[in-house]
Amino acid sequence: MSLTRYKLGEILDVTRGASLSGEFYATEGEYIRLTCGNFDYQNNCFKENKSKDNLYYIGEFKPEFLMEKGDIITPLTEQAIGLLGSTAMIPESGKYIQSQDVAKIVCKEGLLDKDFAFYLISSALVKQQLSAAAQQTKIRHTSPDKIKDCTVWIPDLVEQKHIGKLLRSLDRKIELNRAINQNLEAMAKQLYDYWFVQFDFPNEEGKPYKSSGGKMVWNDKLKREIPSCFDIANMGKLCKFRNGINYSKDEIGNEYQIVNVRNISSSNILLDGEDFDTITIPMSKAENYSLKSDDIIIARSGCPGSTRLLLEPSNTLFCGFIICCTPNNSSMRNYLTYCLKQLEGTNATTSGGSILQNVSQDTLKGLHIIVPNKRILEKFNEVIEQVFNRMLNCLKENNNLIKQRDELLPLLMNGQVSVNSDLSVYKRRRGKFPSLTLKPCIRHSNPSVLVHNWDKNRPLYTLNQVSDSTCGHHLRCRGICNRSVACTP
Repeated sequence: MSLTRYKLGEILDVTRGASLSGEFYATEGEYIRLTCGNFDYQNNCFKENKSKDNLYYIGEFKPEFLMEKGDIITPLTEQAIGLLGSTAMIPESGKYIQSQDVAKIVCKEGLLDKDFAFYLISSALVKQQLSAAAQQTKIRHTSPDKIKDCTVWIPDLVEQKHIGKLLRSLDRKIELNRAINQNLEAMAKQLYDYWFVQFDFPNEEGKPYKSSGGKMVWNDKLKREIPSCFDIANMGKLCKFRNGINYSKDEIGNEYQIVNVRNISSSNILLDGEDFDTITIPMSKAENYSLKSDDIIIARSGCPGSTRLLLEPSNTLFCGFIICCTPNNSSMRNYLTYCLKQLEGTNATTSGGSILQNVSQDTLKGLHIIVPNKRILEKFNEVIEQVFNRMLNCLKENNNLIKQRDELLPLLMNGQVSVNSDLSVYKRRRGKFPSLTLKPCIRHSNPSVLVHNWDKNRPLYTLNQVSDSTCGHHLRCRGICNRSVACTP
């Protein structure tokens, strides 16, 4: 495969967005202005910006700044390390306005494939050049001209399309798993609300308790009615609390993973451990800060009160800006997690009417919690554990997919590896390299990826090891590289 040298400006156009006046920012409206907060730079995808409440724009703007679905954007301001060179695709037409901190990428027809361009801009080759050319200030900037001045080596258009299609298929599978987890988490939260806020948990006859006339009693501490079969207790009597470890980066000792506030602020209820920092400290210092499977993690600051779980902790500590909550009874963990999570951002973390910048152990210990009876607690745990296990499987599958995508990306971009029309991957140079085959599930369009040892006619490993997330049918390789993949019960 031959590669041709280009300046990015020869194969694509880069345009800066509109300068939008702050006097027209609003909390509601028809159009949303794009910001650097719309880039999930760790996963290289689009995200809704939830850090601001004045994202709507009600002023006039030129029609060319209204984005269409599938438009490629990249930031011009590095508000977080690693942001420059990130890419995202607009998810919906007629909703987002391109602002001056965001550049739009338009491929020149016949020279550059759109999907390939998405990964090319975010490749290490381009990111390194943008970083080197960025203005050296606290917040670094780039420009359309600096992006266009980057030098790249790319294959012909046919090869570009194959590469773009392969990588896009992997990302679609990753996005599908994330959507599944979001739905599962929403379902779990809805179940908690239905059972323990509305109190329509199933009674002895399987009917909704409160709606079926279940006895309710007034509670002075909560200032509301609760089921007569439930109790009230302080969190301090149900759990033990400990603050996290304070450490120095130059300490010597054993290696540990550590949960920081950034891990909590950027995640859903489950942590997967993939983006934890690694520190070295003496074992004697780490002993009291090791996380166990029953522990609940709560942020003290940054995003006060945010609550998360790490289902499979292994040699993992938690930092000083986090409180660890350990239930006295392990059967209470899931329930208490949702109790705390529902209190995020409410007056449970306030004093004198103003939101605290830090959540303390005393704040948490003083919270009055409804305690369900044993039967309801067991039923709740049974459902939630199934949900968490499915979410954990999706997280593990995504971690494998992301790892393989990130390993393939530089090899595909520099021509070491090529892609056939059937999306099988092979090495161009002498030596061994796994062959990767992407095939759709027979019943659905969701892709599955299987990697083979191409010198031995047997699977090396599979990226979709368990099953297709939608149809639940196991995917099986027939044993020889590049042959069809069967979707079988």
